[in-house]
Amino acid sequence: MSTGEKLAHDHDGGIPRGVLLGAFALVCFSIIATAAARVSDVGTVHMPQRKAVEILALTFIDRDDGGIDVINYNGGAPVSSVEPGTNGFIRATLRGLAQERKRSGIGPRTPFLLTRWTDGAITLEDRETSRKLDLDAFGPTNAGAFARLFNNEERAR
Repeated sequence: MSTGEKLAHDHDGGIPRGVLLGAFALVCFSIIATAAARVSDVGTVHMPQRKAVEILALTFIDRDDGGIDVINYNGGAPVSSVEPGTNGFIRATLRGLAQERKRSGIGPRTPFLLTRWTDGAITLEDRETSRKLDLDAFGPTNAGAFARLFNNEERAR
């Protein structure tokens, strides 16, 4: 047998046995580690169940002067007004939601739900489009603009 034939013969067996055993051991370890983590909840994140503390069903009506009237849908009482040139975050948020409704052929018939949660978060939900905005994601100042509507509603009662 020549040297060239010997070298070719050494590689005919495919992947060396040690490498296969190592790969098999790595796969087994991964499966066992994953199963152990699932059973013991190691490395998992659990979000606490939050509950709504307060919910306002609101409609927003554009005024001729550029302002926006905020009305409690349940009862029709005014909650607040957004004067022209103020509260840019509220305006931009409502404009985006209104445009989405318009694209979907949905009118203003259903109110938006402004919710304060037990963890202090505030969300604005449009059930017509299934859009839910976590207002705290835009920073405390922007979320605070909507949070003030809860205080205004309490004074309006």
